[in-house]
Formats: sequence, structure tokens, C-alpha cells
Amino acid sequence: MNIRFRSSVKLLVWVAAFLSSALVAVSEEQTGSKAKWTAPAAERQKKNPVAVNASSIAAGQKVYLKRCAACHGNAGNGDGPDAADLGIHPAKLSDPAVREQTDGELFWKVTAGKKPMPGYGSRLSATDRWSVINYLRTLARR
Repeated sequence: MNIRFRSSVKLLVWVAAFLSSALVAVSEEQTGSKAKWTAPAAERQKKNPVAVNASSIAAGQKVYLKRCAACHGNAGNGDGPDAADLGIHPAKLSDPAVREQTDGELFWKVTAGKKPMPGYGSRLSATDRWSVINYLRTLARR
């Protein structure tokens, strides 16, 4: 009986250790997702090759309304119809703080994505992504 008890205790300790490490891993993952989202320095320095004009802004708006507005909202306030289902608040793209980010930084974020936002590097052309950046600049001025 004593051997069975020891085996049960060892098994219980092993299971407790496993569950504890799993909880720590999940906690770290959630904490990491709330960390500041910063683009690499080389990406921040990239310049937008798409001229800011009515045509590029209109093209960016078309892409934005199709791909981004469901979460970020039509006016970029983070209040799109799908936002409530995300478990986080989408970025408020109309916030003046967006102006503080470089075009390259915003382009990298749109390209790479960050869960739950998908990366659009393989979903949109570079021209479309740069045009979206031009359009985002108009949201920050509203």
C-alpha cells in the first residue's frame, strides 16, 4: 500500500507541475500579445513610394473598407462590427498617435500583422498596402 501511495503522489506532483507550466506558458503568451507593437528600425525608415494624391487615397480607401473596416471601423475608431468578437480592442487608426508612426512602420504592421490581425503581405500588393497607408493618414486628421 505504501508503494501505491508513493506512486500516486509522484503522479500527482508530475501532473501539477505539467499544469503549472502550461498555465505559465498561456499567461506569458497573453502578456506578450499586449506588449507594444514596434516595427524593426530598418522597416520604420522605409519611405512610401506611392504618391499621396486623390487617386492613391481613393484606392487605399477601397482596400481599407473591404479588408480593415470590419474590425477598425469605417472611420478608424476601432469600432467595426467584428471588433467585439476579437477579445481585444482593434487599434484606433483615427487616433492622432497614428501620425507619429512612420509610413514604413505602418506598412510593416499591415504586411506582417499581429494576431488576431492577419498579415497582408501575401494578400495585398505592395502598392495597395502603401495606398492604405496614404488613406490612414486621412483618418488621423478627422
